[in-house]
Amino acid sequence: MNRINENGKLVRDRIPQIIRAGGAEPVTYVADVVEYRERLREKLGEEVAEFLEADDVQAPEELADVLEVVHALAAVLGVDAGHLEKIREAKASERGGFAERIVWTGNR
Repeated sequence: MNRINENGKLVRDRIPQIIRAGGAEPVTYVADVVEYRERLREKLGEEVAEFLEADDVQAPEELADVLEVVHALAAVLGVDAGHLEKIREAKASERGGFAERIVWTGNR
């Protein structure tokens, strides 16, 4: 069941402070754990879309945003950054990474 309130979006922790510094008063609330997980998944899609639209100059910043959301999702799942990296390393060791630029087109 989707519990997300259609109003609002998940923002970085300091955004309300930045809005106040700009002279406005933000309207916010703290999401419960279930809504937070849903909003993080939604945010990951937003950040990936922004990365895909970015040019090579903007791409590193957008990729950093994707990584920030990935770290937050991992934390929600009880996985710290170090453990996440170990999982990534194990998969890379078993199946490889993407450095060789291999494109699979099917089997014969």
